[in-house]
Amino acid sequence: MSELLTEVSESTLGGVLWDMDGTLLDSEKLWDIALRELSLRLGGPMTEATRIAVIGASSPFALATVFDALGLEKHPDAVAEAKDWMYTRVGDLFEDGVTWRPGARDALATVRDGGLRSALVTNTERVLVDRALGMLGREFFDHSVCGDEVPNGKPAADPYLRGAHLLGLEPAQCLAIEDSPTGTASASAAGCAVLVVPCEVDVPEGPGRVFRESLVDLSIHDLHDVHSSAAR
Repeated sequence: MSELLTEVSESTLGGVLWDMDGTLLDSEKLWDIALRELSLRLGGPMTEATRIAVIGASSPFALATVFDALGLEKHPDAVAEAKDWMYTRVGDLFEDGVTWRPGARDALATVRDGGLRSALVTNTERVLVDRALGMLGREFFDHSVCGDEVPNGKPAADPYLRGAHLLGLEPAQCLAIEDSPTGTASASAAGCAVLVVPCEVDVPEGPGRVFRESLVDLSIHDLHDVHSSAAR
């Protein structure tokens, strides 16, 4: 026990930055439904390559990718209408019910009980995040960063840089927890260590990334150990 306390006390980990879709909530499937339906509404089925490309992506990138795949002109009014439809559909699907990723709820409590600061960092926009926070539990987060609150969404570094700043920490003091290539690239670009728990697609290995099959039985010691390992 004394060795564990020594390792934790010497750790530089100050906060955890959580992705939402696919990491805490099994909601990537809901986005998949909405985007496939949107693609059909716009003129044709969405290919698997397009769907993989937009997993974890910001709304502007996802919509642009769908429009390009269908050969449609990205007229601002048409894109805005498509976005409104997509968010309404995803909101309805959220209301129908979304499940937790394995171990996610307990992991949030572990971080809070362990005295670490915590922020939600997501490409999803505030209108949906405020609804999702009611399910996640606002008490688990000191701050939240949404895709429409930064100049550039993931895979750019902006969301994670803002998350660290709001916690009063340097990115190197933070552990990002992600499931997608897009989100992992964002966290890495910001200078965060990353715990990768893949969901829908594989994430490539890279410096500063530690992989885990799920969040089940994740302990405060594990978090400090992962951060230390990724920082080496």
